[in-house]
Amino acid sequence: MKKNRELWRPIVIILFLLFMIIPVLATFVFSISTRWDHTLWPEGYTLDWWKEVTSRAQFLLTLKNSFIASFATMLCLLVLVTPTTYWMRLKVPQGKPFVEIIASFSFGVPGVVLALGLIRFYSKVPLPIINHPAILIAACMVLSMPFMYRPLINSLDAIDFRSLTEAAQSLGASGWTILVKVIMPNILPGIINGCLLVFSTVFSEFTLTNLLVGTRFKTFPIYLVEFTRFDGRQASALAVISFIVAWITSLLIIWVSSKGGRESAHVTAR
Repeated sequence: MKKNRELWRPIVIILFLLFMIIPVLATFVFSISTRWDHTLWPEGYTLDWWKEVTSRAQFLLTLKNSFIASFATMLCLLVLVTPTTYWMRLKVPQGKPFVEIIASFSFGVPGVVLALGLIRFYSKVPLPIINHPAILIAACMVLSMPFMYRPLINSLDAIDFRSLTEAAQSLGASGWTILVKVIMPNILPGIINGCLLVFSTVFSEFTLTNLLVGTRFKTFPIYLVEFTRFDGRQASALAVISFIVAWITSLLIIWVSSKGGRESAHVTAR
């Protein structure tokens, strides 16, 4: 029985990797093919489609805008959700069901409904927020809040945060010091997972961006969709570029976070 389990594990992992990698490889091959509609394999290969989509000024502009929206949403949620979740679990544990309900709203409300609701509400508010990137970031925060909250609450429940808090308070630490130097290093895996989920969600968001700001703040998904209307190979090249950028950025987030965690652990040990 044990041998069968050991045999199935690598098989399942290999099948999962193939399931994830093959579509990306097929998209990449299609993006460098001259023609691929009559035979099993492409009839030729070229990089012209990649040169076409990356040589335009809109390519770097939309990529920059997507980074701005993604990182702004990620940082705002990190600053807002982390202390709120910790305070709620420490001081008001009975409020967890209410927070769970609030966090589930984005799953039940479609992006189109959320965008139209924000437009109707803020059009009557005397603030210059309509058609501004700020409303996009606010909407993305609502949409991706569960992706930050869920990893954080799971990481908090996995540690004895009450004992850590009481120990830090007995040493004279303030609330902010306890959160930044005691709690956050211990829930770093949850913070990293939440940041990655929020970044990937916002970076690929099309509906909210198209309805709230449109071409006034054109992001990478809008640029990609424009190419799907007339050339699938150029759109495939952009899809592969989007995957590569998100992958590299995720690795950088993990590297920076792990480096910061090691430095905090070193300071704590001293």
